[in-house]
Amino acid sequence: MSEYYQKMATRARERFQDQLELAHVEHGELTLTLSSPVHLLSVCAALHDEDGFHFEELIDVCGVDYLEYGNGAWQGPRYAVVYHLLSVSLNHRLRLRVRLDGEPPVVDSVVGIWNSADWFEREAFDLFGILFDGHPDLRRILTDYGFIGHPFRKDFPLIGNVEMRYDEAKRRVVYEPVGIEPRVNQPRVIRHDHRYVDRLADEEKFDA
Repeated sequence: MSEYYQKMATRARERFQDQLELAHVEHGELTLTLSSPVHLLSVCAALHDEDGFHFEELIDVCGVDYLEYGNGAWQGPRYAVVYHLLSVSLNHRLRLRVRLDGEPPVVDSVVGIWNSADWFEREAFDLFGILFDGHPDLRRILTDYGFIGHPFRKDFPLIGNVEMRYDEAKRRVVYEPVGIEPRVNQPRVIRHDHRYVDRLADEEKFDA
């Protein structure tokens, strides 16, 4: 299968040329990275329609925040949108990535090419604050309409920005500033099972 996707990567490089920054196969999966967001719609239309590609289905769209990627060493655009495509007729898959910068990050909506992008793009907008230009109804889908911020961003506070409660006098839900002190999550996981027995034994021998 890797050889099959290597050939598809070559075909994609020949077809899209400078519209692609990268086309590579890793772990048996092909990923195309666009050189600029302005190429998104033309590349997606070709992937949907043209012989050899025929990606009739968009099976997922997700946002990415690179703020803390590589322990903060990342120097590229902060955000990305990743599209997962499926060709039912040709039985192959593709991951398409477009990197975005700016605040807010903006990219064209692909709802006109794959209607299934509708709710996926709303989710990426809700959780990452990515705007999809041309989306027919871009609004929150998972958080409440009064929610402040985008909870999948790396700099979103763990305790959130507001808290909500039901007000008996007003007979409705009201939003208030968070009433607890901010904290930084420091996970500490200590496991004592078979995966660590040999390592612990070696450490004890060394200490002895």
